[in-house]
This record gives sequence, structure tokens and C-alpha cells, in this order.
Amino acid sequence: MPVPHPRPAVRAIRAAVACAIVAGLPASPPGAQSVTAGVRPGIEVLLADSMHLIRGKRVGLITNHSGRARDGRSSIDLLHKAPGVRLTALFGPEHGIRGMAAAGEKVASSVDSATGVPVYSLYGETRVPRAEDLAKIDVLLYDIQDVGARVYTFQWTMALSAAAAGAKVPFIVLDRPNPIRADVVQGNILKTQFASFVGQFPVALRYGLTSGELMRFLVGEKLVVSDLKVVPMSGYRRSMWFNETGIPWINPSPNIRDLDAALMYPGTVFFEGTNMSEGRGTEAPFLLIGAQWMTDVREIVQHLNAMRMPGVAFEATESMIEAGQKQAGPRPVPMIRIRVTNRNTIQPITVGARMLRLVYSRHSTDLTWRESHFNRLAGTDELLAAVKNGTVDELLARWEADAAAFAEKVKAYRLYP
Repeated sequence: MPVPHPRPAVRAIRAAVACAIVAGLPASPPGAQSVTAGVRPGIEVLLADSMHLIRGKRVGLITNHSGRARDGRSSIDLLHKAPGVRLTALFGPEHGIRGMAAAGEKVASSVDSATGVPVYSLYGETRVPRAEDLAKIDVLLYDIQDVGARVYTFQWTMALSAAAAGAKVPFIVLDRPNPIRADVVQGNILKTQFASFVGQFPVALRYGLTSGELMRFLVGEKLVVSDLKVVPMSGYRRSMWFNETGIPWINPSPNIRDLDAALMYPGTVFFEGTNMSEGRGTEAPFLLIGAQWMTDVREIVQHLNAMRMPGVAFEATESMIEAGQKQAGPRPVPMIRIRVTNRNTIQPITVGARMLRLVYSRHSTDLTWRESHFNRLAGTDELLAAVKNGTVDELLARWEADAAAFAEKVKAYRLYP
């Protein structure tokens, strides 16, 4: 059963807001939250207001290069130096603790050279903390910047690690912004038969939650059993884009290189499940889409622009692709360049689905599919069928209803106005 809707509460000062929200389920979202000249991420709130959660305890931390305070200091260093805190274990997700490994590359366990703390990989032989590693800690923290899309591994590392910790080891999410806004929900809800490490639970594709709120939803709906607490941000509003938070941008993974790439990712990630390039190996991953055989790129771009999809424009271009990536070769590859013209109106999932349909309608034999992977990315087999049958717009209309239902369901778990 879902957690009941929390009672509205008004906090007089920001510190009181933070203390009130640092709690397990159920917790009351603030009715009014002070907005300062910048958002403080959860790690800063923890160190300033909520040290009682970790003082005197053996601390484990799931993090990577994105886990930093606004001044650039890493959460690893901050916790290692914090008085009364014993940082005894680090856990690294996909791309590793420093974020340098390639997508899908297995990451080995190691030792952090700066602190001497052991680093246990969660993207190698195991994807959850092992029982013997959990036995070395009293509390497990999570501090990683998400991208707000279901098709990403970090939030599933978070959820599966919380489940592994269960009721024995408290799990604390140090919250961070949803970079593509936490008040917009779009796309379908994953069907459980397509669950994978790029979509573990039935959530919307663009789910409109922060990491902490997503974890509250999973626990509240009993999809994950965990002794959960969330250390919230201060000064955050759900309508914020990342560039409005005052937190410096750090690429959350090697191919999400700016806010527009993060915004388009829930739509253009579908191309990973085809033989087309999704822009990996170019200067603009997820904003450049192409293939050697797409010699009619100018006509395709004309058709896309004629659709007048809000917030987006398309250009015909070409780009070299690094060796080892799809469609790489000795010559530049014809590409569609996606230009975000209005972040507030663009619908990236609609853009991606319609691009797929248009290319397929002109290249039904050239465009091939990694079908099982494509369906995992989509969280359903309906998108592939709709692309082939020419019923994409009908499917997108049904997905709008899915998104509205999900947005209503998660209201009880929101922490921010």
C-alpha cells in the first residue's frame, strides 16, 4: 500500500526544514522552503545539519566523481575528514569511482589512493554490496548525480544496494537535483518482464523525481525493503533546471556532457538498441544520430522539421566517429543534429520515437535492431511494434496517460515544492 499523503507543514527556517525531512517513511514535504542563492546538495546539508546520522559510525559510501560539494571537494574527502566519522568502505557504480570507465566496462575493486579506503566495485562480479562488505559498516550512504531517466544504471545501483542492506544497515540518500526538472513526467511505465539494470522497477521513463524521492517511492510501494532516510537539499524547487541550481555541472557519465544531452537522453537512448549511431564517439553524444547508409539525411531533416515538434530543430550534418563505436569508418557519417530550442516545451521521448519511425519508413532494410536490448531500453515491446507498424503517435498518446498516472502516484513521496 502507498504511504498516505503527508500533512502539509510550514517550516520557519531552512535548518528546521532539513531536520524535519531527514527521516524515513513517512515524512512530510515542506509546505514552504526558503530559496537561497543556490541549492545545497545533500552532502552539504548532512555535514552542516545532520551529522548525528553518521557520527561515531562506520560509514560506507556509494559514490563517484559527481559526489561533490559546490566548492569541488569530493564527498569521499569530506567524510574522510569529518570529525567522529569512520569512512571504512567505498562502493563504485558503472564507470567507476572516478567516472572514467567506458559504458558497460567492468570495473575492478581497488583502494582509494587519497584516503586508503577500500573501493568495492558494484559494476563487476557483483552489482550489489556483498554481505561480507556490509558487515564492515554501520550505515550506507549514496551520493551520485542522476540524469532523471529510467534508462540509467546509477539509480538502480542505489535501489538494489538499499535492498541488499535491507533492514540491517540504514541506507541514507544524500539528495541531488533532477537535472531535467523534477516536475515533469513523460513516457511509459516499465513492464516488469522487461526489467534489467537499465530499468529495474515500474517507473516512468522520465520520472520527475530526485534520487531521494525515487527511493522513497520504491520503499513506500514496497518494491524495496530498506531502512531508508533521505538527507534533502536546501533551496531546491522541482521546476529547476540543473543550470538554475548554482551547483557546478560535472558530466554524470562520459557521454552525458551537457544539460541538453541529459534532456534528450530519454528519447535518443533508444538508438542504442539499433545499428545506428547515438553519437557515441562524436563531440555530441545523444544529440547526433546517424548511419553510413543515411545518405538522405537532408530529406529526413526536412521531414522532421515539418513535424513542428515543440522545442526542437534538426540540422543535417556529418561527423567522424571514433574507432570502436557503431558506424565508425574512414569517412564522415551522415548525422541528424538535434538542437534544443526550448527546454520547457520539448518532449524528448516523442522526438526519439518519431525519429525512429521516420528513419525506419525510409530504410526498413538498412535499420536493424538489437531487439532484446531495444525492448529493455523501452521497458516494453510495444515501441518496436509501433515503429514498424506506423502507430507511434497512438502509442505516445497511451504513454501520456501512463505518465499522468505515475505523476499522481508519486505525489505522496515528493520532498520539494
